[in-house]
Amino acid sequence: MDKIKFGTDGWRAIVGKDFNEKNVIRVTIAIAKYILDNFGHRKPILIGFDPRLKAEYFAKLSAEKLAQIGFNVYLSKQVVATPVLAYSAKYRNACAIMFTASHNPPEYLGMKFIPDYAGPATEEITTEIVDNIDKEINITSQGFLNTESFDEVYIEHIEQLIDMEKIKSSNMSIFYDALFGAAGHIFTRILLKNHVKFDVRNILFDGKFGGKLPEPAERFLSELKEKCQKENKVGFSNDGDGDRFAVIDENGEFVSANEVIAIILKHLIVNKNVKGKLAKTVAGSLMLDIFAKKQGIEVVETPVGFKWVGKAMRENDIIIGGEESGGLSIKGHIPEKDGILANLLILETIAYTNKTLVQLRKEIQEEIGHSFINKRIDIKLENEELVKTALEKLNEIEKINTLKIANKNHLDGIKIYLNDNITSILVRKSGTEPLLRIYCESDNDKKIEKIFKYIRKLIEK
Repeated sequence: MDKIKFGTDGWRAIVGKDFNEKNVIRVTIAIAKYILDNFGHRKPILIGFDPRLKAEYFAKLSAEKLAQIGFNVYLSKQVVATPVLAYSAKYRNACAIMFTASHNPPEYLGMKFIPDYAGPATEEITTEIVDNIDKEINITSQGFLNTESFDEVYIEHIEQLIDMEKIKSSNMSIFYDALFGAAGHIFTRILLKNHVKFDVRNILFDGKFGGKLPEPAERFLSELKEKCQKENKVGFSNDGDGDRFAVIDENGEFVSANEVIAIILKHLIVNKNVKGKLAKTVAGSLMLDIFAKKQGIEVVETPVGFKWVGKAMRENDIIIGGEESGGLSIKGHIPEKDGILANLLILETIAYTNKTLVQLRKEIQEEIGHSFINKRIDIKLENEELVKTALEKLNEIEKINTLKIANKNHLDGIKIYLNDNITSILVRKSGTEPLLRIYCESDNDKKIEKIFKYIRKLIEK
């Protein structure tokens, strides 16, 4: 039998190879057993899918199997964004399964299990699901399968969270690149409903995402950047299933997720009087720690991955939880990243402050006192033993080049803080191969390149 492994955000595989009818049924039954053992047959199950090829087919196959087992199942009538499905799970006290591979290449598809708390499944939950694979399950009476739209309750909720009237009265106009993904129709629908002017591209669903990665990374947004610069407007984008975001300012510059989190955090504190803490991953920018300290806000730091941020949001009074890869959520919403919400929060911030995004970025930078540059390299090693040895070497060093080490953090791999108070290095291993991911943050490129050179030499000698 093919081995099924749940990663950070569910099980993913190539369609027609490991992602096939047999394995989808195996995973569906394993999830069904988890729900049955923990909640019983009365727990509703929602099923959604993004625009990927065969996503709707496999979603229907899974839904039919769950109904045969005895559950009441609600299958989306159309393509749906992950945060929309997740909010519906919370609203209806249901569990959900999303058929998506997020920002992975078009040939991939996946199954993401969303518990009734509406955030990413914890390791305890996914471990139990994997342990259930190929185990027998008790089938009682036949359940039922309905199809419906999950959009309306999400839109109603978003319009309670976001001051759309304020955005409308600002009379702004924006650009949006949907990247052929699931978020386009819901984001533009909210804008149209509230008379916000926009110019959109790549809005039609495409299972192959135009032949590109459905990832809102800077390298895929050159046309959006050019349009923003040319017409002095803000631009937005989302990934294939709508849980990640990208923001472009009026100068056509890509705004990092760390900056977006800081800008929104300040807006929620100053303009909306929201109180609480900041949740960020250990890979998040020092900028956020410095800014939070200046605001008198406590920081809850987590391992890398939104499942940890979501957990922190469920266990603490969090104003905003975010990660460096383009995911965030806020108090009053769900403990799951939501790229649609992130876009609207930036619009709300601009509307409240009556400032450009360029000005808002500059304000944050001036308050912090530094501009931060973030870069990452990957070093592939021959085996896991060499990965372990490399981490041990890094743990023993007392300085890097001319800078002494001020502190070390072992929350996820090893994070090293240098004594200039603006440079940090995070080294963590990949969960799927003998590979080290090395993140470095500092105030200039040359310093970062020298650090990468030092670490490569240390690891490879």
